Amino acid sequence: MTKTEIARDLVGYGPTPPHAHWPNNARIAVNFVVNYEEGSENTILEGDGRVETGLAEVTGGRMASGIRDLGMESLYEYGSRAGIWRLFRIFEERNLPLTVFGCAVAMERNPQVAEAIVAADYDVCGHGWRWVEHYLLEEDEEREHIARAVETIKRLTGHPPRGWYCRYAPSVNTRRLLVEHGGFLYDSDSYADDLPYWTTVMGKSHLVVPYSLDANDLKFQPTGNFSSADSFYTYLKDAFDFLYLEGEKAPKMMNVGLHARMMGRPARAAGLARFLDYVQKYNDVWVCRRLDIAEHWAAVHPSL
Repeated sequence: MTKTEIARDLVGYGPTPPHAHWPNNARIAVNFVVNYEEGSENTILEGDGRVETGLAEVTGGRMASGIRDLGMESLYEYGSRAGIWRLFRIFEERNLPLTVFGCAVAMERNPQVAEAIVAADYDVCGHGWRWVEHYLLEEDEEREHIARAVETIKRLTGHPPRGWYCRYAPSVNTRRLLVEHGGFLYDSDSYADDLPYWTTVMGKSHLVVPYSLDANDLKFQPTGNFSSADSFYTYLKDAFDFLYLEGEKAPKMMNVGLHARMMGRPARAAGLARFLDYVQKYNDVWVCRRLDIAEHWAAVHPSL
């Protein structure tokens, strides 16, 4: 295959996935992710030629080309001004870990967020230099975006990101560029499994920790399926309960995706808090950072 061709794997682990052997014999590993993107999205101010149209309270595209959408800008600003702090408080009050999918420009423009991440010992997974579609970038441009993101996150937090996740979706070059750059333990640009898995890139083993778009607040968008805190809580609880039962013999992982401008709203945050309280009733559940999952898998299930 050429460097831009990526083989598909429709088989995976098949009917006998490996036993995860999560710490303390946990039946399920649960990872909560806050996507911090506000301030790095598409805007006329950045010379993008278009305004952001996705993942907000309204469907974008109302403004004619070249006109700023101040309403959409303010919806994003809510996430960085108010929503992110509400989410951080919810997790801090329960002493629970958190992963941040961090866009470098967003973190740079609100350094207090980066400081809070460091103070709480959350892990940062690189989410781009800016919140833009990597599949639209030329290869050299994408390479530069990755390098700038790594440098900025390292400067703000003291550590380079060990993981990576693009705005939906990666380019055909992304994974190869991550391996080429070096320093990444894993990426999450896949939705293909309930467990981490190894792949080969440029002759090297590379770990993938799959993400999820179903247990995710993006479905609170106008075209989504969640309409209330109850619907969000019920969906998460059903997913957790089913995976917990499976976990007696075959432990899996559960991803919960959050966004500061979406889940940071009070009514939705109530559903999140309710689910966290439910999860904490169980002793044989591992609530952990994404980096913890990657390090565990690399140690317990090393590549062949």
